[in-house]
Amino acid sequence: MKWRFLVVSCWSVCLAQAIEGPFHGTALLDWEGDIASRLVTAADAFLLQEIEGSFQKRAGYWHRDVSSEESYEESIAPNRQEFRRIIGAVDQRHPFDRLREQRFLGTSGQCDVYAITWPAFADVHGEGLLLEPTDGEARGNIVLIPDADQSPESLVGWLGELPSERQQGRILAERGYRVVIPTIINREVTYRKLSNREYLYRPAFELGRHLIGYEVLKIEAILHWLAHTYESDDLRVAGWGEGGLLALYTAAVNPEFTHAFVSGYFGPRQSVWEEPAYRNIFGLLLQFGDAEIASLIAPRSLVIEAIPGPELVVPSGTGGKPGRLASASLEEIQVEHARAVQLTGLSGAEKSLKLGNLDDFAPAGKQRLAVPDISLPDVEARHARQLKELDRHNQQVLAESPYTRATFMKDLKTDSLANFEESVEPYRQYFADEVVGTFDRALVEPRPRSRVFLETDEVTIYEVVHDVYDGLFAYGLLCWPKDIEKAERRPVVVCQHGLEGRPQMVIGEDGFHYYQAFAVELAKRGFITFSPQHLYIFQDRFRTLQFKANALKKTLFSLMVPQHEQLTRWLGSLPNVDSKRIGFYGLSYGGKSAMRIPPLVPAYCLSICSADFNDWVWKNASTRSPYSYVFTGEYEIFEFDLGSTFNYAEMAALIAPRPFMVERGHFDGVAPDERVALEFAKVRHLYAAKLKLPDNIAIEWFDGPHRINGDQTFRFLHKHLLWPEP
Repeated sequence: MKWRFLVVSCWSVCLAQAIEGPFHGTALLDWEGDIASRLVTAADAFLLQEIEGSFQKRAGYWHRDVSSEESYEESIAPNRQEFRRIIGAVDQRHPFDRLREQRFLGTSGQCDVYAITWPAFADVHGEGLLLEPTDGEARGNIVLIPDADQSPESLVGWLGELPSERQQGRILAERGYRVVIPTIINREVTYRKLSNREYLYRPAFELGRHLIGYEVLKIEAILHWLAHTYESDDLRVAGWGEGGLLALYTAAVNPEFTHAFVSGYFGPRQSVWEEPAYRNIFGLLLQFGDAEIASLIAPRSLVIEAIPGPELVVPSGTGGKPGRLASASLEEIQVEHARAVQLTGLSGAEKSLKLGNLDDFAPAGKQRLAVPDISLPDVEARHARQLKELDRHNQQVLAESPYTRATFMKDLKTDSLANFEESVEPYRQYFADEVVGTFDRALVEPRPRSRVFLETDEVTIYEVVHDVYDGLFAYGLLCWPKDIEKAERRPVVVCQHGLEGRPQMVIGEDGFHYYQAFAVELAKRGFITFSPQHLYIFQDRFRTLQFKANALKKTLFSLMVPQHEQLTRWLGSLPNVDSKRIGFYGLSYGGKSAMRIPPLVPAYCLSICSADFNDWVWKNASTRSPYSYVFTGEYEIFEFDLGSTFNYAEMAALIAPRPFMVERGHFDGVAPDERVALEFAKVRHLYAAKLKLPDNIAIEWFDGPHRINGDQTFRFLHKHLLWPEP
């Protein structure tokens, strides 16, 4: 019969019509309802459980020596360095003796006010206000950081936005302190429904940086200028809301700050995945909650003001990541503070880390006059400059990233195949641990369950479920040719759907022409095929999984790689399967899978990336290209620090020397042909020129859009899976 399968509501209709009887060697699958939805729910519960358990696991990363303050500082130095790395504060700061600009704005007779600009790193500057005692006898030096939706001027009381008691810049100047108030990036929505903070976060994250890290570097730069210029060892940092976060983080990575004041930001971070995207830090909860970060400040002074912070809701469907900022309760703050004191373990920690207010941080002293009304700086123009500089810096880092990756890959040997296979293994391990993320768990017994989903004259299709971890399973469709002889061993092709896809889509053609029913078409050619259900379905439901995983230094692929490890083990155990001939073929998001899963699942003997291969780092980090993900609703797509490590050419090197192929339609909107060709040329050079394996690398260009073409790729499968063409 001619293959024809109506996919409309197939995942519900066909369940009702399923034929009883499991695949041989499996138990009967008796689940009802939408298994794809059940899978996403299970993955969500699994990640939440891992987050809850992160408290107990953090201790293994710390080796505090409390025998003395000096020993303590030395013992936490590795944690401080790791914290600096994950917040993206990695660019080299510029030491400087003079401000780039210091423009006098006005005076009260006792306090002079200046608009200042200072070099921070690369071509990036900090800008803000300097409140300088006219007699030069400051009681200390304070960097006061506003919330993202506050300007420096508002903290001095010029704009009338804040009540007098919250005008901390004015209050601190009146108390005799020298105060610098930097500008930080606001949350205004200007870029295709993205906030300014998320707009800068996206490419920075892909490049191993972070907006948080950039702002920490600016604060560090002005701190060191204050220390050098005034030869002072009284250096303080303070802030509320986003400024509180930056004050906490800056003090944690800079032992030079003697006092820190964190207001409207402190508490448990177990729900950090609920916050806006620009709060996402890859691997934060692996080592750090707010208590652990506070322990990086001890035995220096940290005052935590337990008041509400900014409240914010980013709704779904706006283009940016949905999220919210919500204040911790007093009880939650007290619990996290108590945990910080306990973790520190130093004598007197309860005095250095304490709950209090501004008076505890900078005691009232000689009262000075309020800062006078003056001609205000152009606040909007200043912010626009700050945003543009960081955008430009991201693009400069992107332009340099190929050279950074070349340095990263310098230990890969290509003088012989044997040396290549030995030297590539550490890179695979790095990819697994530092990029994809791995759970320290063993696979459980698979307990395969199945039932017949559909039969035709040529194939029987089974729904199959396997256990992977406790609480996590895998699901997909096994397409079994009916002409397999009893003693015959055949190759398998794992056929992977794309974004918002289902296994049912790759076995039917109506309404889903871009898949071309390729799982069934390959089965008709004699291959056994399996079509897994991946997690990238149900929009916000799956996208929030990425942020839950990121908090643990994991990704969606941290769950999908073990699913494929379990799948290939089971497939390889079947009597009619040749375990040495299992290939992977994925379209679109399935093509992303083709770049990330086979490197870490050695059972895959080849990989085909369809409708996805391109200059991946450029696509994720460019704010110039119309193809960029910076401007789309795929807010989960960004992966930390690929810019310094693995673009698609480097990922393909992890697949090598196994056969690898790209399927590319000229009119596929993923990227222009020239970007695909540029990245592929690097892969071909590795395979053909260096490893002398020209038959193991191929690309098919076809006159078509974002879809399976099924011409040269099918021939590639027949050739490398050693199965005759029909």
